[in-house]
Amino acid sequence: MSSVIKLKGKGLTRIIKSKVILSPLAGVTDKIFRKLVRRWAPDSLLFTEMINATSLKKGYGTGKIKQLELEEGPVGVQIFDNRPYAVSEAAKLAEDSGAFLIDINMGCPVKKISKKGGGSALIKDRLLAIELVKRVSKAVEIPITVKTRLGWDNKEENIEEFLLNLQDSGATMVTIHGRTRKEGFAGTADWEMIGKIKKLLEIPVIANGDIKNPKDALNCFNQTNADGLMIGRGILGSPWKIGEIDYAIKKQKGFKEPNIEERLLLIIEHLDELIKEKGDHGLLIARKHISWTCKNFSGATKLRNNLVRAIDAEEVKELINKTIESLKTDQKLLA
Repeated sequence: MSSVIKLKGKGLTRIIKSKVILSPLAGVTDKIFRKLVRRWAPDSLLFTEMINATSLKKGYGTGKIKQLELEEGPVGVQIFDNRPYAVSEAAKLAEDSGAFLIDINMGCPVKKISKKGGGSALIKDRLLAIELVKRVSKAVEIPITVKTRLGWDNKEENIEEFLLNLQDSGATMVTIHGRTRKEGFAGTADWEMIGKIKKLLEIPVIANGDIKNPKDALNCFNQTNADGLMIGRGILGSPWKIGEIDYAIKKQKGFKEPNIEERLLLIIEHLDELIKEKGDHGLLIARKHISWTCKNFSGATKLRNNLVRAIDAEEVKELINKTIESLKTDQKLLA
């Protein structure tokens, strides 16, 4: 297995040096969060939040792709829509903003997206899905990739033929979430099926679903022989997780997971950046990250409840600093 992932676009070839990829997550993987993830994962492919192509064409959501070329490391842009012209134009805008590659979302199970023909609905409308890939691959020089699922409501929908058609249409890599759209995030991801698909396709296959830690990652690689892994929900509250898994995959030693004090200080750093970028609205965004981060230490539940009720950034900082001082009385808690 190659140590890198090589993708050839119409005019540009991209090399991904890490096999661990950050999934696009709506409301999470903004520029500020990506900067935190990058601290531990310098080589990983990170993604912006997924972007509605029609909205971007109208001028909305441009902040999500602004100055991507200035960020350290590769950043991809995932686009969702069911209008080939809109997706093509949005892809070109993203390319001009410095996108490393363009990913077309064909897997999002959210009803408000699929009922309009985007996301996982494209698994049913396969001629349209193929047309989207063809049109976008002609519109930009950078590689085009696809993220999808094992089917709409069952795994007997000849997903293999669908993926082969996407490959023939210009997709240079496919990420597969190991569930159907009907399953959503319930049950267990079918890594065995991803492994079967990997044997079938010539382009790189990325496995996605139920990968939360290095042990999961290694098990997934063993079962699927995938070219890489995409981590989604497992990153929530743990921006270091991509780097930690990357270390394990590369069989490197010495990764230092943040201790409790470092995690709490990370909340303050994240909050400061959000306030600087978004003003008072930054506190609202920070609250969900606080909920994900404040877990698994003495007093975490009480602190989390107090933090999400804090009326301003200064109260958040005061609560965290008091907690750190309290925890320092028991050094084991900060280990």
